[in-house]
Amino acid sequence: MSSSREYVDFVLEQLSELDEITHRAMMGEYLIYYKGKVIGGIYDDRFLIKPVQAAKDIIGDVQYEIPYENAKGMILVDNLEDKLFLKKLIDSMYDELPFPKSRKKKKSK
Repeated sequence: MSSSREYVDFVLEQLSELDEITHRAMMGEYLIYYKGKVIGGIYDDRFLIKPVQAAKDIIGDVQYEIPYENAKGMILVDNLEDKLFLKKLIDSMYDELPFPKSRKKKKSK
């Protein structure tokens, strides 16, 4: 099942307190970026974030979900109504997240 555009728009609106939130569609689901770093994604109408320590500390009793078959567990964010909570959560995660690896272009001979 793919995520609905309505749910994606809702999550993006709830993250609107943050600058530089972007998203990218990937096979019916969506990766969410904050200042160029992947923070998580929207999978089957669930907002899942990477399981970094800062997120665990803020959420407390975390619930892990599998975004897709054979993937590692991610943290389910179910408190989507509180924009200030989401801002604090995502801001706190930033320093623990790596920048995406750059893909080197193959040189043609």
